[in-house]
Amino acid sequence: MDKNIADLRKDYTLQDLNETEVNPNPFIQFKLWFDQAIEAKLLEPNAMTLATSTPDGKPSARMVLLKDFDERGFVLFTNYNSHKGQEITANPQAALVFWWAELERQVRIVGCVEKISAEESDGYFEVRPHNSRLGAWASNQSEVIASREVLEVQLQDFQRKYENQEVPRPPHWGGFRVIPQEIEFWQGRSSRLHDRLLYSRWDDGSWKIQRLSP
Repeated sequence: MDKNIADLRKDYTLQDLNETEVNPNPFIQFKLWFDQAIEAKLLEPNAMTLATSTPDGKPSARMVLLKDFDERGFVLFTNYNSHKGQEITANPQAALVFWWAELERQVRIVGCVEKISAEESDGYFEVRPHNSRLGAWASNQSEVIASREVLEVQLQDFQRKYENQEVPRPPHWGGFRVIPQEIEFWQGRSSRLHDRLLYSRWDDGSWKIQRLSP
């Protein structure tokens, strides 16, 4: 083991997390923490790890961006033919992790996944920057390409095709919503005795809060 890696550690001392102080609704509690992450001017507070797996259990994970959330769930956008899109379609279960290091906080979300409506996807696509909309057409996400030049030529082709006109949403591009069954709020504490509060959804839609040992 690399001794320098083994010696890396930080004692978390900023805040605590108590059952009596959190909101009983995990979406309201998430919004509170998310707003605080924005106010703290963190770099891309909406960045999150998305973990998916194949039907036979082979996992994969990558960083993506949260683009919307409400009591229905947490929304991200992608090419449906991408690696993650294909895995979600074949096995519609996923996990999300937010890590806000400066606040010594983590949020972990586990749930099922559904496609959002075409109207919702259209609405978000229309507010994307022009070049980002073109990029959704130019990139066959996750496919092997021979060189960077291939991608740039494809972008140029679509720039010419949609010059001086609106860029429509590709049919293979849109949003997924992660519908949580569990949401865990983690606050770093001293001596690795971290605070972990787990919200679990009951069948009637209400939420149970339990403290987990760190």
